[in-house]
Amino acid sequence: MRSFSVLRAGSPAQLINQQVAEPGPGQVRIDIRACGLNFADLLMQKGTYQDTPTAPFTLGMEVAGTVNALGAGVSHLKIGDRIALYTGQGGLAEQGVFDADRALPLPDAMSFEHAAAFQIAYGTSHMALDHRARLQPGETLLVTGAAGGVGLTAVEIGKLMGARVIAQARGADKLEIARQSGADILIDADEDLRARLLDLGGVDVVYDAIGGDVFKAAFRAANPEARLLPIGFAGGEVPQIPANHLLVKNLTVIGFYIGGYLKFRPEVIRDSFQTLLDWYQQGRLHPHVSHLLPLERAAEGLELLRSRTATGKVVITP
Repeated sequence: MRSFSVLRAGSPAQLINQQVAEPGPGQVRIDIRACGLNFADLLMQKGTYQDTPTAPFTLGMEVAGTVNALGAGVSHLKIGDRIALYTGQGGLAEQGVFDADRALPLPDAMSFEHAAAFQIAYGTSHMALDHRARLQPGETLLVTGAAGGVGLTAVEIGKLMGARVIAQARGADKLEIARQSGADILIDADEDLRARLLDLGGVDVVYDAIGGDVFKAAFRAANPEARLLPIGFAGGEVPQIPANHLLVKNLTVIGFYIGGYLKFRPEVIRDSFQTLLDWYQQGRLHPHVSHLLPLERAAEGLELLRSRTATGKVVITP
């Protein structure tokens, strides 16, 4: 089978042929129909992601496909089942072997492409805003990088949770996508973010995927008792937080990494995914996939993320 794999630590992934593995006890093998790309895939290539596997390994953190083989002890799945998995690696391939207890049965109405675009982006936003920040109806939520993979889902989920949503993104086209997903107020990345936010009455929850000066501006416009979520650092700079300023306004900076919950509280992820699937089936969530690419164009898909050209999700279809 073909896979898009990192063969040496820190080197770019490449398309190779490798043997199809057999599932072991508690595992399942699937024909991979779609794999969502994430910014973490770029970091794994460089070896800078917190959970970078030991090389050689195959990129691709979230997949959807059809079961074609079961390992010993797997009784809750059968051949032909349509499932999605948050795998951490191994998704950019024609087939993959994964732990069966991570499998999420797909509703008939959900396409493989939507399933592959769903888990990490929606799961991150829902768990961050609900489980961690406890976003309340009527509060003001700022989402930076609001047209990106996780940003767009934060806009959508924040609106569903009853917040007034401020979306920040670069350019009219990206801001229009955020508006269509539910944003109440739009701020272009070229505007003075702090000044605009203060004019709007400040913010209660910050969902920041950019970092750097963007986080600093949002921090300075936060209302007393605001909660700030540094979700990612697409701008390249990890912000340094002045602890004394936290005291003055009684601010809370909340760490969140969805992958960590796989290790110490997987039930939180399962409950979140079930809520999100229910919302999807009710027609309340609308995954936005800007690019569908074949496996041989996976490198091009990663470049779309690196250059921040894509909106929503980029999905590879092996």
